[in-house]
Amino acid sequence: MKKAELKHVIDVAAGRVAADVVIKNAQIVDVCLGCMRKGDVAIASGYIAGISDHYEGKQTVDLAGRFLLPGLIDAHIHVESSYVSPEEFSRIFVPCGTTTALCDPHEIVNVAGLKGLEYMEQAAKLAKMDIRYLMPACVPSTPYEHAGANLAASDMEPALKNGEVDGLAELMNYVGVVNNDDKMIDEVMLAQKYHRRIDGHAPQVSGKLLNAYAAAGVGNDHECSTVQEAQDRLACGMYVLLRQGTTEHDLKSLLPVVTPQTARHCLLAGDDVQAVTAMTLGHLDNSIRICIEQGLSPITAIQMATLNAAEYCGLNDRGAIAPGRRADLVVVDDLRSFHVEQTWIMGEKVAQDSQYLPQVQRYPIGAVESSMHVKPLSADCFKLHLSGKPVRTIEVIPGEVLTGEKICQVSHDNDGDFVYNPAQDVTKLAVIERHHATGKMCTALVSGYGIKHGAIAISIGHDSHNIMVTGVSDNEMHAAVDELIKQGGGVVMVKDQEPIARMPLPIAGLMSDQPAEKVVAAQNEINRVAHDELEIPANVDPVMSLSFLPLAVIPELKLTDEGLFDVANGRFATLEVDDQA
Repeated sequence: MKKAELKHVIDVAAGRVAADVVIKNAQIVDVCLGCMRKGDVAIASGYIAGISDHYEGKQTVDLAGRFLLPGLIDAHIHVESSYVSPEEFSRIFVPCGTTTALCDPHEIVNVAGLKGLEYMEQAAKLAKMDIRYLMPACVPSTPYEHAGANLAASDMEPALKNGEVDGLAELMNYVGVVNNDDKMIDEVMLAQKYHRRIDGHAPQVSGKLLNAYAAAGVGNDHECSTVQEAQDRLACGMYVLLRQGTTEHDLKSLLPVVTPQTARHCLLAGDDVQAVTAMTLGHLDNSIRICIEQGLSPITAIQMATLNAAEYCGLNDRGAIAPGRRADLVVVDDLRSFHVEQTWIMGEKVAQDSQYLPQVQRYPIGAVESSMHVKPLSADCFKLHLSGKPVRTIEVIPGEVLTGEKICQVSHDNDGDFVYNPAQDVTKLAVIERHHATGKMCTALVSGYGIKHGAIAISIGHDSHNIMVTGVSDNEMHAAVDELIKQGGGVVMVKDQEPIARMPLPIAGLMSDQPAEKVVAAQNEINRVAHDELEIPANVDPVMSLSFLPLAVIPELKLTDEGLFDVANGRFATLEVDDQA
């Protein structure tokens, strides 16, 4: 805030001059006192000047008894998971009441390096939402795969030093942290040097290993799936992010951890929220509705998406309706249905009745296009060499990022190659390096995904984002991958080796440059074809479930371009199970 603006805010607060805007007849959600109050809210230079019985304003807005609360803040989300650009992300999520998003751009940085971060930052400047970034901590996320970039602490220092980023994003390589891996410790020390926060990611870590992780200065975790995990983190002084995304539905099961004693250290977060989810169910507004439906106090739920998030993230200029805070505001009809009617950012109404009011401007995507660099391959590249022993399969768990390990007996031909059996829910799964045309790839087996025809190939493979493909035959898989490369990334489905559905994602193979409505239409068609034509079960998200199968930081079994990886034990596993195992 400039000096003249600050003096104007003070003059308005003191009642010496008229406010730019006065909001009257609102039921104000006071997240600081944890109660409701009434009064005029005076806005000056984009900030709240004060709340009083009477303020004069150049413009008056009468809310006629509606509820006024602070703008919603998501402390951990990935723009890339929405499949739309940052400018479009703002257009879709702001009408949900989200005014600030703390984003980890490690998806695009794993593909394009720091030029990916630069693109995201420039695009965010064209958005009304305050889209803030943290420095991806794990590029690549583990040493067991090949990404498009490899960042060391020295690469991260300029952005952390000058405040270009708010902190160090989720430390997915928790194994490296607790085992004192020099790369990870150098990054941690860099964040501490510049007094930047450190976000966590430590699924199923407990006991002394959790102590070690917290001792490194990690401030939160969004990967809790049980109340005990959440309580363990709270006991370590960490904040817990209760996640409700497109496929990660942890919120309801974790709500028992929210008590009067713990609530102020609990936040709401989306993590991975597709545009289609935001447009149909909502974002943090949906999380608040779930909290209220489950019996949580509306004010407590709102605190978890406003004041708590602001305080954890060090954003002391927002998160509450109080003098000196940003006039980021949300108007809802009532505190049960929690329908967002208006969203204000810096004193400007930017959304009304689900419509984003500003004109969308878009930043050029040239620097992050053309991200498919794959060594030529044939159908023979997918062949396996089995001996007849039982095999390990990656077991898909619907609605979870976690996977299981399922031991199966499968068929093979005379050359030892896997033979698909329609009566057995097991298919080939392959990861193909797509950044440097190295030719690195690995084929394994997946169960529980349920595909019965054709193949699906995607360029979204958390977190190194190599090509993921599964299908009922080598020829189908090859056809899908070939078409995906020609398309420049995204999603392709084939049947009888012919494309039957597609969703182009030209921005690093992760995001579209089109309006969200077009992306959602393509995604809906992808889902329809997946379930109707390829017969993938209705409870399996065909793209997002597949995209998490290479995520070698989430238990139990994953696949990278280097091999089948046992996450819990931090080592590669054989496809076939030894007789003595």
